[in-house]
Amino acid sequence: MTSATQVPASPALPPWLRLAAAILPVAATAFVGSVATQAEIPGWYAGLTKPAFNPPDWVFPVAWTILDVMIALSLWRLLGARPRTGPSRSGWWLALAAFLAQLALNAAWTPTFFTAHAIGAGLVVVAMLLVMVLWSIRLAWRFDRAAAWLLVPYAAWVSFATLLNAAILRLN
Repeated sequence: MTSATQVPASPALPPWLRLAAAILPVAATAFVGSVATQAEIPGWYAGLTKPAFNPPDWVFPVAWTILDVMIALSLWRLLGARPRTGPSRSGWWLALAAFLAQLALNAAWTPTFFTAHAIGAGLVVVAMLLVMVLWSIRLAWRFDRAAAWLLVPYAAWVSFATLLNAAILRLN
């Protein structure tokens, strides 16, 4: 029997603080999106020519509510997977930075597309968002595979959003 036993590192934050740290940035992103779209849906967006595969307007808030819960849960798990020492620590910080960068891009897309009516710039932002979500999945995989898997539907939705944004740009 060896005298040294490996004890898993406990999360760096207490559970309640980790929960707040996971929910608040996702909720803030959702709030920005909601404020940026509400006035534009019945006016500017309704007047755009959209592709046949454009879903009804009610689908978007339903999808985003589900995705936001999954994104927050993913962040909560990633925050709990933080290594205390070793080479993995810098990799964890990179995973967290990528996660927060994709949230920032998520928050930036809606005002770019809806408020500024910048469909082309919106396409650039949503394409960058897709890259960052995929990179976040790859980086989170090393620390918490469930956190990574929770982002997969988000990546699928952002892929669809990128295609939809490109089609709207082409049609308008």
